[in-house]
Amino acid sequence: MAMGGGGGGGHVRGRRRARKRPLSEINVTPLVDVMLVLLIIFMISAPLLTVGVPVELPKTDASAIETDNEPITVSIDQAGAIFLDQDEVAYDALIARVTTVASGGRGAATERAVFVRADGRAPYQAVARVMARLSAGGFTKLNLITDTAATDTAG
Repeated sequence: MAMGGGGGGGHVRGRRRARKRPLSEINVTPLVDVMLVLLIIFMISAPLLTVGVPVELPKTDASAIETDNEPITVSIDQAGAIFLDQDEVAYDALIARVTTVASGGRGAATERAVFVRADGRAPYQAVARVMARLSAGGFTKLNLITDTAATDTAG
């Protein structure tokens, strides 16, 4: 009898060892919980990060645009003054002057491309107003000209 009792005790110990074995599967529930919390944090904080970041928009790596005919160039200097080619133009007379230059004795003046060149330090409001005015005047081919120079590490 003593042997039978000893065999039964060893059998119970074997079961306990089988239950205490480490699990080979990873519990992904805590991982998913942490990832969802991080996703929510990044979704809330991402729009706030773009507001305070100083950027210099006029410098890009975009390629040059090729056109068939000579485009009309409207420039905006640092103070917000508007120039048509080399001549200064009042904001109210912009559409009339651009239409006159665009027609050049030919019809379909609004089909010509208009290049808007703005100083990097020009007020954004001035650039937006000029582009909106040109768009409202019927010019659909508006291009904002930027510096295509290679990015410099010193600047």
